Amino acid sequence: MIETRDFDEDRLVWIMGSSRSGSTWLLQMLSELDGVVPIDDPHIGHHLGLWRPIPLAWATASDEPELTTLQELKRDKPGYFFADRYAATWRPFLREMISARFATQAAEGGGRDPLVIVKEPGSQAAGLLLSLFPRSRLVFLLRDGRDVVDSWLAAYQSGTWAQEEGAFPLAEHGREAFIRWQASVWTYRTREVATAFDAHDPARRTLVRYEELLADPAAALSRICRVAGAEVERSELERITTEHDIEAVPSHRRGPHRAVRRGRSGGWRRSLSAAERRVLLQEMAPELERFGYLTRRELRQVRSLDRAA
Repeated sequence: MIETRDFDEDRLVWIMGSSRSGSTWLLQMLSELDGVVPIDDPHIGHHLGLWRPIPLAWATASDEPELTTLQELKRDKPGYFFADRYAATWRPFLREMISARFATQAAEGGGRDPLVIVKEPGSQAAGLLLSLFPRSRLVFLLRDGRDVVDSWLAAYQSGTWAQEEGAFPLAEHGREAFIRWQASVWTYRTREVATAFDAHDPARRTLVRYEELLADPAAALSRICRVAGAEVERSELERITTEHDIEAVPSHRRGPHRAVRRGRSGGWRRSLSAAERRVLLQEMAPELERFGYLTRRELRQVRSLDRAA
């Protein structure tokens, strides 16, 4: 059994943000670096940050419920296992369990003192996880939330890659409720990761936009390597990004039903109706504006929606 002292927190790198933001692609490229052990989708945050209410509530509620997590609702309840009152008891053991789990997988990857890169899709728990590992590194992977929702909408169609992950064909009458739910999830996660990012050591964090990753993946990888403390030649990064170029993915391995869809931005403008785009603005506008994803015309539309409300 691998003891937790074999796990160096300083060599832990989190990729956090929203799913469907190029995180799998990014992890694949980083996995090519010497001494890297990738950990793909441990889903820690989905267990620690269980959503409340369930998404079906959107379909029937007259007043839209506010999305949160079970931990936020229960943290002041003394009977709740992860109650704030008993944090001094459970936090060290939670950290030890996560450390031991990562150390075991890192040991299987071979090599000494590996760089452990964890792609965590349950990023709503970013604040908790980073508080447990304050010397770890954070890659905040950010993408326009409207493209994220558009990608998930495509995944919840018949015959897609996501069926094996628990997705299901979405009924037409449930489309708007699903869009609202996914928009709420993106907004919540983006806000939580941004808050954790702001509180983290500036020398141990970097924000990478999906759009930047598409435009110049080698430059994005170089920034990540600097934050991770990994010295990699630019020529090596260029080789890796060339081998993993999205445009080079064969046509039979990409498309609307595949995990790799377009490798582009802005597809939501064509695939979503005007009413669906309004729903996105209703749910996402503050975070879209905060990160510069809204045009002037869209900002005017947001203000008109605010006045109408």
